[in-house]
Amino acid sequence: MAAAIDGVFPATLQELVKKSKVLVVGAGGIGCEVLKNLVLSGFTDIEIIDLDTIDLSNLNRQFLFHREHVGKSKARVARESALSFNPDAKITAHHDSVTSTDYGVNFFKKFNVVLSALDNRAARNHVNRMCLNADVPLIESGTSGYNGQVELIKRGLTQCYECTPKEKQRSFPGCTIRNTPSEPIHCIVWAKHLFNQLFGESVEDEDISPDAADPEAAEAKADGGGDAAAADENKESESNGNVVRINTRQWAKDCAYDAGKLFNKFFHEDINYLLRMSNLWKSRKAPVPVQWDALLPDGAKEAAGVEFARQHHKVWTVEECAHVFANALKELSAAFLKLEGDDTLVWDKDEQAAMDFVAACANVRSHIFDIERKSRFEIKSMAGNIIPAIATTNAITAGISVMRAFSVLQSKWEQCKAVYARLRLNGRNQFLVADAFFPAPNPNCYVCASDPAITLRIDTKRIQVKAFRDEVLIKALNMVNPDVTVEATGSIVISSEDGETECNEQKLLCDLNIVDGIILKCDDFFQSYELSIIISHFDAERDDALFEVIADKSQLQPKQQQQEKPEDKEEAKEEPSSRKRAANGKDSTDDGPSTSKRSRPTEIADNDDDDDDDCLVVEEEEDQVDQIVSSTTDQLTVTSPPPKTAAKRKPSKESKNEDITEILDSSEEEEAEMGPTKCKRTKLDEPQSLLADQPVEVISID
Repeated sequence: MAAAIDGVFPATLQELVKKSKVLVVGAGGIGCEVLKNLVLSGFTDIEIIDLDTIDLSNLNRQFLFHREHVGKSKARVARESALSFNPDAKITAHHDSVTSTDYGVNFFKKFNVVLSALDNRAARNHVNRMCLNADVPLIESGTSGYNGQVELIKRGLTQCYECTPKEKQRSFPGCTIRNTPSEPIHCIVWAKHLFNQLFGESVEDEDISPDAADPEAAEAKADGGGDAAAADENKESESNGNVVRINTRQWAKDCAYDAGKLFNKFFHEDINYLLRMSNLWKSRKAPVPVQWDALLPDGAKEAAGVEFARQHHKVWTVEECAHVFANALKELSAAFLKLEGDDTLVWDKDEQAAMDFVAACANVRSHIFDIERKSRFEIKSMAGNIIPAIATTNAITAGISVMRAFSVLQSKWEQCKAVYARLRLNGRNQFLVADAFFPAPNPNCYVCASDPAITLRIDTKRIQVKAFRDEVLIKALNMVNPDVTVEATGSIVISSEDGETECNEQKLLCDLNIVDGIILKCDDFFQSYELSIIISHFDAERDDALFEVIADKSQLQPKQQQQEKPEDKEEAKEEPSSRKRAANGKDSTDDGPSTSKRSRPTEIADNDDDDDDDCLVVEEEEDQVDQIVSSTTDQLTVTSPPPKTAAKRKPSKESKNEDITEILDSSEEEEAEMGPTKCKRTKLDEPQSLLADQPVEVISID
């Protein structure tokens, strides 16, 4: 091992590597490479944690795993494989979730550095908070196709993972999913909702029945048009717009999960009901219902369904989908009936029957609405939000992570700036680009700020306490076991102790006098996290978000007040602002994190079981305002040129480089006179002046 050989590392680093205790969170594509690099570098005290098991699809890039390991714990197999490189290393594997209460702040405090190789946002947020509270440096890494990133998170020095808003999840109106799908993803989301209605955790907003309260369909009734039968049936609808019928899950049980009956219900009877909403089909192609007996007059054959399900890259016919549907339904119902109490199945893209069910149902619905059908492989990618993982990108990212760990152990923070891997070379022939400076912590961050506080726009007349806890505190704000009290009165609204506030769960917030202007104090003892929530009530419309998390009060201003005059915008350019670093490389100013939960629209969420490290690649845009570096005897001073002389940059140009050079881009007006972009090179040791051709100091990633 490298640290065991004198002369490979400087003596100080050699000793640090031998004595340091390291935690690796995640044993996927990046995690395997990180663990291998740590062991070969000479680290001998390592712990690795991962809840996932090995899937066949992992083997093309997670090289610590082999065919005989499929179905086994990733953390444990990774440990065994890594020990073959260095049997003397002490590696502890935890087959568990990092969000488990077994891994609190004290657990994190025993490590010198934590390397994150996670594949979902919720776990990243949790590890971010744990490391901040434990005051342990966190090296965050992730890949998205050919793009990769490595960045240091250290309290008081850098931004934390939650300082910058993340890309909002794509959402679809509920009436589109239930009534008028037009894309394959609409049918896939509907199929996942159907799975939950039958076997999973049922959510009211995920009802798959036709939506009789669709505003577009209601226009027909207002105009005196539409089918009389539909109008009569609408009268029997509940106030929430769903057709009156018994619970879908109970009805399926009563039918003994008969494939033919369920198929006809979802793909014939419900479609005929939609056809009665004639106003929906004035400008759309009407759906064509299908019947079980017409597709499979001789019934489903189990052997045929198994064979079709194996054909992952073939686009199944409707008849083949029916066979697969019957087989998957049989397996899922058998597994569901074995569960005790209120336990439910959880949809998993890597679970054969669950994936077959969603693929078959999505394709049948696509056929009905004349939408392009997809192969099982394509549907799995869309349903699981999978971004293809590239083994080479994982290896590069993992290598930089461990190099950053060397710098962290030596407290060489200036060598720990974020690094981004790109698919194409930039204007300076680089595909590894380092940040020029550490982004300052966001003062409005509701995680790492000195006194975390948010404003919560919420409809207190429609949100119950249980939904407030589950949807706002746990899902949106990533808490684990929150306690909530009213600041003014000290009354307990939510308690982490079992049963203490169960009587409040079904009450509306307004019933507990939680109204506009009230301040709630939230405390998550497990995360050592406290947060003040200022309630801002609003009356949500039908398709409005029921709540929105806002980190800055200025975001509450009416839209007309937020619009600036042209001269105000020019002045604003000179003011510092927090940057939103997104995967598309574009920067946008933002006052702080903002998330929302919609009552009707369906969100394509970032799943906990996303395949391999498909994180947001957050990075500063290359074409930032030019930074001028003035050299003195012992230090560098960073200044910014006046806005009027700042040159516009093309997306392909870079403002950061390891060479001491600068590429000056002409503005659009200058291009007409001067021609293409000119490159000027100047050595730092030459006499300099604060002119536009002064070089930019570039930080090496080494």
